[in-house]
Amino acid sequence: MKNALIIVFLGLTVLGCGSVNQGNDIASKTPIAAAIDLTQITDDKVPVVINPGRFVQDTVKYLLPKVVQGTYAISDFGKFIDDFRALDYNGAELASEKLDANTWLITNAKQLDKVVYLVNDTYDIENTSQGTPFSPSGTNIEPDNFVLNLHGFIGYFDVLKNNQYALEIKAPTDIQRTSALQKVGSTTTENGSITIDKYFATRYFDITDNPMMYGKLDVEEFEVDGIKIVLSVYSPNKVYTAAGIKETVFKMMKAQKAYLGDIDSTPRYDIYLYLAPQTQTAPTGFGALEHHTSTVVVLPEAIPENALNSAMIDVVSHEFFHIVTPLSVHSEDVHYFDYNDPTFSKHLWMYEGVTEYFASVFQVNQGLVSEDEFYTKMMGKIESASNYDDEMSFTVMSENIIEEPYAKNYTNVYEKGALIGMCIDILMREESNGTRGILSLMKELSLKYGKNKPFEDDKIIEEITAMTYPSVGQFLQTHVIGNTPIDYNDFFNKVGLSIGTKNIETDYVRNGSAIIVGGDQDKGTIFFTELVTENSFWADNGVQPYDVIKEVNGIALTLNNANAELQKTLQWQEGDAVEVKLDRAGEEFIIKTKLTTSYTKGKSLSPVDNPTKEQLALRNAWLKG
Repeated sequence: MKNALIIVFLGLTVLGCGSVNQGNDIASKTPIAAAIDLTQITDDKVPVVINPGRFVQDTVKYLLPKVVQGTYAISDFGKFIDDFRALDYNGAELASEKLDANTWLITNAKQLDKVVYLVNDTYDIENTSQGTPFSPSGTNIEPDNFVLNLHGFIGYFDVLKNNQYALEIKAPTDIQRTSALQKVGSTTTENGSITIDKYFATRYFDITDNPMMYGKLDVEEFEVDGIKIVLSVYSPNKVYTAAGIKETVFKMMKAQKAYLGDIDSTPRYDIYLYLAPQTQTAPTGFGALEHHTSTVVVLPEAIPENALNSAMIDVVSHEFFHIVTPLSVHSEDVHYFDYNDPTFSKHLWMYEGVTEYFASVFQVNQGLVSEDEFYTKMMGKIESASNYDDEMSFTVMSENIIEEPYAKNYTNVYEKGALIGMCIDILMREESNGTRGILSLMKELSLKYGKNKPFEDDKIIEEITAMTYPSVGQFLQTHVIGNTPIDYNDFFNKVGLSIGTKNIETDYVRNGSAIIVGGDQDKGTIFFTELVTENSFWADNGVQPYDVIKEVNGIALTLNNANAELQKTLQWQEGDAVEVKLDRAGEEFIIKTKLTTSYTKGKSLSPVDNPTKEQLALRNAWLKG
């Protein structure tokens, strides 16, 4: 999962749920029949019917996931279920009890024919309710768009975790549909207005691992080195098209394939891009969530084209690189994932951190960005990582990631986690005279383990040390298992780089990665923080710390609309007219001017003067090897 933009997340996958003694009941031998009806929507609620076959036991439990793979956060999809009913073979309601947010106990299960319920979407309430799922893992139910992350619609019975699923989705014939799940057929009504699509899943994991999108979509299909790419775009105001984004995705994935080399891939990869409109009910958890053969991406529709292309490269490449880890290299916690009582691996530094590092370094390796641009990105990660607890053990944090104080440090896996990957890469290049790096290590691990064989969580550091060098093992013991902060200068010196300061270009709501506005919950206002003095545009126009932002270009700014309105500043261009009304201690202060490029002081990473031959050789091996 990967977060993006101002609201800055990854992905794990599960390859099995462990064995369960399912007895001799008929239900354990038949596919669970699941039906979702997109033609009968009321108040953004979708009816769902689940028919498990006949049980022989007296009670069973039906569950929706508390946590889904890759999110490392509690989602409680059961909270979005209404009117849950268990019905017998005569259509009469059986007794059922909701045990917690995600679990229903059904008594007299021998008489159970089916369960029926309504599913609320999550996108509409993201801004009004606490604890909603991360947008790329959430659900949308609108007449012109359905984001079908199936874990939000379909659950599982506690005694039937390994059953197959036969899924039917009824939808208007005239809307587009794309699916990563195996389609086995479809039927259309006599008048042709409704089509029932039929899908097959070998187990519940396949339900959770194969999202779908239905609606007024724009779809492009193309091939990249033997992989069929299906790009599905929902842009409600037709700002963007799949054809317009295709070239960026093609170049990116071709470069990724070249960088990865002979690592196993997939014959098809689906990218679902939901571009959120500027409305109060639009999702705001921008980023992506990866699956084995697909990724769901949520970004703002108002994003400028160059920023969209950059975000697609950063976010989608991150998700695709998950085919290395954890899809091919993962622990038992991932392999035997429990959706309602999960345990977590200690190695987010590898799953998310190394993946994020790959998503950055491949771009310079394949010439998509310059070396200076790559250095700027790494420097940005160092500065962002400084906002988190730098003395927190990464393995302890990972193992306890849904608990505080670890949960609030989660996004550091994309900052310091990537830097951990960078340091290991440089160490391995140094020890091997440039012939081995962290990518070669991950290839060796994927050959040793692979998709169907998990490693032991407590032994992988020891194995990596044996497969690489003592210096790598010492680094992991000191800075990943241990709580000693990393001195990045030690590693940059090896490749002839040094950290300095300079003016860097920034935008109008941030100084680099630091946001310069804050909110007052009691007063319902948005204000500039003390950081505004370091943003050249606002400082040059007389803005002072704690000035309250009343209006931006004629639109009153409140806590409710601040996110959507401030996102618009990402589209501002030099020379555009802007008018901002401020409140300074009760007095109105108006800025009416044309935009100039804004700068802030920031740390920079750049080559040293007169590097040695050894430094240059190691740098070249690191970036181009």
